[in-house]
Amino acid sequence: MSALPALSTVPAEHFTGLDLARIRAEFPILRQRVHGKPLVYLDNAASVQRPKAVIDAISDCYSSYYGNIHRGVHLLSERSTAAYEGAREKVRAFLNATSVQEIIFTRNTTESINLVASSFGGSVAKAGDEIVITGMEHHSNIVPWQMLCERTGATLKVAPFTDAGELILEEYERLLDSGRVKLVGVVHLSNALGTLNPVKRMIEMAHARGVPVLVDGAQAVPHLAVDVRNLDCDFYAFSSHKIYGPTGVGVLYGKQALLEAMPPYQGGGDMISLVTFEKTTYADLPNKFEAGTPSIADVIGLGAALDWLNAIGLDAVAAHEHELLEYATAQLREIPGLNIMGTARDKAALVSFTLQGVHPHDIGTILDREGVAIRAGHHCAQPVMQRYGVPATARASFAVYNTHDEVDVLVKAILKVKELFA
Repeated sequence: MSALPALSTVPAEHFTGLDLARIRAEFPILRQRVHGKPLVYLDNAASVQRPKAVIDAISDCYSSYYGNIHRGVHLLSERSTAAYEGAREKVRAFLNATSVQEIIFTRNTTESINLVASSFGGSVAKAGDEIVITGMEHHSNIVPWQMLCERTGATLKVAPFTDAGELILEEYERLLDSGRVKLVGVVHLSNALGTLNPVKRMIEMAHARGVPVLVDGAQAVPHLAVDVRNLDCDFYAFSSHKIYGPTGVGVLYGKQALLEAMPPYQGGGDMISLVTFEKTTYADLPNKFEAGTPSIADVIGLGAALDWLNAIGLDAVAAHEHELLEYATAQLREIPGLNIMGTARDKAALVSFTLQGVHPHDIGTILDREGVAIRAGHHCAQPVMQRYGVPATARASFAVYNTHDEVDVLVKAILKVKELFA
């Protein structure tokens, strides 16, 4: 067994200027102990933890001014409506969208993609057409397109990637050249590999052939600044719970002209202008795609999360997480029998790995006893696992509140796994 690498003696603040002690103090959940050990939370790609600002915003809504939005004329309804729509403006600014009409609230990234597949895809796809995705997609950006193909007779085409986890752009371009492609769906940042795809270039290539592009940004938005106008994407989807906000809220950005031309995804209250038994007239954007009472307090919580993240600065977050990733990667590569899956040149803050002779679930279980929370499994990306010929991987993923010392604890715990299975 190799010797444990020395603990980091230089605080991460030295590299990034972040006050990590202050940041960590804003997350009540991080103060606890797990199995008698300090919690080291490294399952951030699945869901990050929430700062007190978000918890307080939700509590304040329910304690002080909650009322159903849009319909009420009483003060509580008006205050809730203002806070809810204020959060929409915060999302618009965060993505640099042109108008709040381009920001649709959903339940999560998955529902956002299903909305586009059902409404837009159902309007444009027919037998003989093609939908292009990549081989590193999350199930949420595979299954809705398979369902669309089953309904319409279209065909799903998959752009492959290299052993390092990098998309083969020449193969992607070859698929676009068929002349039958109606839409591209691409993940911005792979949840299984950490690969940061060249989405701006991919969008340019698709648009040169008149093909619109949806970007799955669930993993990207917590780690880097996203400018939808600069990307020129047609749709962009992400989830609140990946970006320090509550669960149960997702965002779909869509170019206004496309959203206006699309039929509603669901029918019911608040997405209508006038209803008779003979005919229904739909509401204007964004209400047309927001049927029923939404998760009001959680949308407000998302707004608070964006305020909190903006106050830190995404550039500082990206710098800190990149430094953590480099440190962790160097440490893990020193462990005999450990294989990192996904070594793309452009990569964000997660490491997926296998350990010779040990199932990932056993790794996760033993690490949990050491207080270290990671993810073990196929990460809702089974085709990626099939590409590498493994059933699952262990995945450590980082957020702004993680530290060098926590990486050291992770490495020490993995060495304990090796010792137990020797």
